[in-house]
Amino acid sequence: MAACMGKVAAGLLTRLQTTAPMVRTLSMSHFLTQKVPCSLWKLGRLNHVAIAVPDLEKAQSFYKSVLGAQVSETVPLPEHGVYTVFVELGNTKLELLHPLGENSPIAGFLQKNKAGGMHHICIEVDDIKAAMAELTEKKIRILSEEPKIGAHGKPVIFLHPKDCDGVLVELEQA
Repeated sequence: MAACMGKVAAGLLTRLQTTAPMVRTLSMSHFLTQKVPCSLWKLGRLNHVAIAVPDLEKAQSFYKSVLGAQVSETVPLPEHGVYTVFVELGNTKLELLHPLGENSPIAGFLQKNKAGGMHHICIEVDDIKAAMAELTEKKIRILSEEPKIGAHGKPVIFLHPKDCDGVLVELEQA
């Protein structure tokens, strides 16, 4: 715990040195007395934003031909009930999702949202098993008992949107 507090203090000191002069007058002892949670896992970067689309070819064409983005080929993921296409954006990606099969979760989403829309965000984590254990302890519902292999060939889990301010959050092993 002391090592974790030391890292937090060092990070806060760096932030204090680079912010407005008024903030620099804050005492470090104030930050050291706060209980900062220390996790065995860390959040990483935003991997992608997933968008459910009713017409995958039209969406691919929009991002490729109109916006000039690099767009992947369509990849079926039957175990997830989706077709996926990735749109490269430089600092992250968009994942275009289209239903595959009758039990596709995307089919249900598109029934409620005929024009499509944002489906989920995906954030990388450095230890998905540790994240699962801690999130379960914090009463965050995980939509599967074990990670599944996602579109990037890495383990993923989904967090219940009711526990995440209405957003379906996917965590992916970095």
